Amino acid sequence: MPPVNMQSKRPKKQSTYGLQLQEKQKAKKMYGLREKQFGLTFLRAKKKGDAGENLLRLLEMRLDNVVYRFGLAITRAQARQMVNHAQFDVNGQKVDIPSYTVKPNDIVTVRKSKKQKKQFVGADERVKKAIMPSWLNFDASDLSGKVLHEPKKEDLDQSINSQLIVEFYSR
Repeated sequence: MPPVNMQSKRPKKQSTYGLQLQEKQKAKKMYGLREKQFGLTFLRAKKKGDAGENLLRLLEMRLDNVVYRFGLAITRAQARQMVNHAQFDVNGQKVDIPSYTVKPNDIVTVRKSKKQKKQFVGADERVKKAIMPSWLNFDASDLSGKVLHEPKKEDLDQSINSQLIVEFYSR
């Protein structure tokens, strides 16, 4: 077998499909979703209006992401687990579904019985350091936050090219 000359191997230009897939995988990983969940979220997003913008808006409005944005969790995975363990109320009702979509004027609070847990002790300091999006408001003294409105286009994650994701699902 002749030796392979590594210098003659040029890196191949990534295909359009490859770029689209890479962008979808990046968004999926960032929000901690599996393929089916991500696909269903996309189907909801394309029902009306700009599918790419709607997709990012739906991902941002998930309860686990809102908990992460409040600064109550260090990672989205931790926020997902905290929601799964029923540590939050939405408008006074226990919610333990991370994919629950919050709506404008919803109030998310740490459940009274969970406020003494170690992850919430000193949370007010973490929350002060968190970069709070303009569409959320958090009161560190009673560990509750309010969804003021849906995120605007400038509030959405600019590192994700949602157009590539729309093109990926439109093939």
